Amino acid sequence: MSTRSKIRVRVIAAEGLCKRDVFRSPDPFAVLTVDGAQTQTTETAKKTLSPHWNQSFEFSVTENSILIVQIFDQKKFKKKDQGFLGVVNIKVGDVINLNDTSSEQTVAEELKRSNSHLTVSGKLILTISHQNASARDSRDPSNFAQSNTSAQTPASTVASPSVSSPRAPVDTGNLNNQFPGSAAAAAISSSVRPAPARQFSSFEDQYGRLPPGWERRTDNFGRTYYVDHNSRTTTWKRPTLDQSESQREQERERAREAERTQYRNRTLPETNSQVDQATAMTMAATGATSPGLGELPPGWEQRFTPEGRPYYVDHNSRTTTWVDPRRQQFVKSFGNNGGYNAQRLSAMGPLPSGWEMRLANTSRVYFVDHNTKTTTWDDPRLPSSLDQNVPQYKRDFRRKLVYFRSQPAIRILPGQCHIKVRRDHLMEDAFRDIMRQTPEDLKKRLMIKFEGEEGLDYGGVSREFFQQLSHEMFNPFYCLFQYASSDNYTLQINPNSGVNPENLTYFKFIGRTVGLGVFHRRFLDAFFVGAMYKMMLHKKIVLQDLESVDAEMYKSLCWMLENDITDVIYETFSIEEDRFGEKVIIDLKPNGRNIEVTNENKREYVELKTEWIISKPVEAQFKAFMDGFNELIPQELVSVFDERELELLIGGLADIDIEDWKKHTDYRGYQESDEVIQWFWKCVSEWEGEQRARLLQFTTGTSRIPVNGFKDLQGSDGPRRFTIEKAGEPDQLPKSHTCFNRVDLPPYKDYESLKKKLTIAVEETIGFGQE
Repeated sequence: MSTRSKIRVRVIAAEGLCKRDVFRSPDPFAVLTVDGAQTQTTETAKKTLSPHWNQSFEFSVTENSILIVQIFDQKKFKKKDQGFLGVVNIKVGDVINLNDTSSEQTVAEELKRSNSHLTVSGKLILTISHQNASARDSRDPSNFAQSNTSAQTPASTVASPSVSSPRAPVDTGNLNNQFPGSAAAAAISSSVRPAPARQFSSFEDQYGRLPPGWERRTDNFGRTYYVDHNSRTTTWKRPTLDQSESQREQERERAREAERTQYRNRTLPETNSQVDQATAMTMAATGATSPGLGELPPGWEQRFTPEGRPYYVDHNSRTTTWVDPRRQQFVKSFGNNGGYNAQRLSAMGPLPSGWEMRLANTSRVYFVDHNTKTTTWDDPRLPSSLDQNVPQYKRDFRRKLVYFRSQPAIRILPGQCHIKVRRDHLMEDAFRDIMRQTPEDLKKRLMIKFEGEEGLDYGGVSREFFQQLSHEMFNPFYCLFQYASSDNYTLQINPNSGVNPENLTYFKFIGRTVGLGVFHRRFLDAFFVGAMYKMMLHKKIVLQDLESVDAEMYKSLCWMLENDITDVIYETFSIEEDRFGEKVIIDLKPNGRNIEVTNENKREYVELKTEWIISKPVEAQFKAFMDGFNELIPQELVSVFDERELELLIGGLADIDIEDWKKHTDYRGYQESDEVIQWFWKCVSEWEGEQRARLLQFTTGTSRIPVNGFKDLQGSDGPRRFTIEKAGEPDQLPKSHTCFNRVDLPPYKDYESLKKKLTIAVEETIGFGQE
């Protein structure tokens, strides 16, 4: 049996990799495997055909061991071709002699194909070094691992190459001298032996004291690195006492120049559309190892995401943030220019989830919303910046959502909320687990488990859970909800749900589930009639809300308002209700049964009757629903939204296919080739998804699209295609008729007028037929 020895493989770089995409370069990483059992992975280089890794790994080998190094494109790693970019196979005994005291060999191998027969190109450059046991005895073997520039990655990393060890401090010295086997390290190890029982200060180690101004530290992976307070830089390499001052000054100058270059390349995007620039910036406020910051404040800890991005944990308040707390002392005050001072920033608490504070090169603070990939000068923690009687706030769903998410009541609590369900008993299992837990338990991180299925819930499982559960909860088969009278895809509470004796408990469960989805940012595949959203917001019910609930009654009341009812209609301010065969008279106002409806008071009668028809028959069910909903979502917070925005908050933004929309649109008074129609679709194409959803809401009453697309759009009297009708004057706003899915579009004279009028109608009007 061959004797096993230790070798170090340093993957330096690759050159001339194959470019398989026309518009982008690969994100290469290397996977090293020895004898099919030991596997290590480099970090991922970004958008390059000549990646430079310079990372070292340790393996146990014999002279017959085979080292396999494969190059992959991280973006394509999980696709069919696995993103393969080439491979080299090296027999260790052909490169170095393991019986020598020490040896090091540089290898430059052309990349080869695998069985996939994909075209490959380029070469891989690496070094293989070895020291036998006698040479290693003169030093502490633990230092061998500490000098690596990458954490030792388990074999499972191959299955998920994007999860790499976070970057440690950048070595600004000579990379060729960082190995413990170098002359400098050997000189140290030969003269100083470690004292195992001794506890060293941060200014010394087993090899003796560090040079003046240097400090030894350990990261959260247990790796040792060194801080040079003279130049405010960090390095993996242990500094030596005999290193000349001129060498140290050269290293400091290189570090300063690198920092200056990085600083010159920082550019703050002037508009939210320049997302790529914002994402690419390495601003000072996010630097994990930025120079000169010193120790973290008491109770703070730096951690890393699986992708290697640093974040910070405040154990004092049990919160996390992307913002390095040491950076707040550098924030300057800009008075009326929108600047902030450190005291004000720290007093406002953490940013909303997904937000990050950064510094422009002028030291002005700006904010990055990673949820929407946009930037802004406005601090999202300031409610006053969201509502200063500015009309935009009233119609800007995104800004309201930022305010909503920033509130303490909507923050996820520490711990986990476990919900385990069976797919074939989804409704009853979800009911059991959601109702048995307290609202505080439900506010913890969701961990959904489908029985008999492997997988951890990092978002995808819970998204499927809410999707499938919403199909069950709102299925008319359970008699809890029914389809609206105007279509077969919007829902309303079934007034006859009492046939189920547990219906009120189920309505509280459904309210909890809807609140749970909103709290954890999961959408339900369910859209209610417009009146339901208004009731949730405690808004006044109007006649137009009746159209989707009872189309026939809506038409009758509209006729009453539009015509003289004298000697035509004989009604009182009361209604007659059938309760299990017994006729019961209910007053719409005090003594209403004795007050006749006249042409003068008919409008009041219509309002009272509309409100009663919509809300009274489902009063108990709706109260139970809201009790469950408000256990997770406080009423005062949800009230910042209007009914259209609440629909989007619960059901999400529909993916609207404009071509499908155009294909199934009818025209009256216009032809598809008319200039006004061309302007209309141009405007819709330029709009973002939220504005398109608002147009759909404005015209049809809901942003929901039938499963089979616009061809199945329903009106109050059956299938109704989306219709654009030529009506009105050029100085008027478009009007909508939701019962017919029709918009009245005046013949505007130019594109800008059409865009302005249509925007106002869609974003700023409530109700129908407004001018």
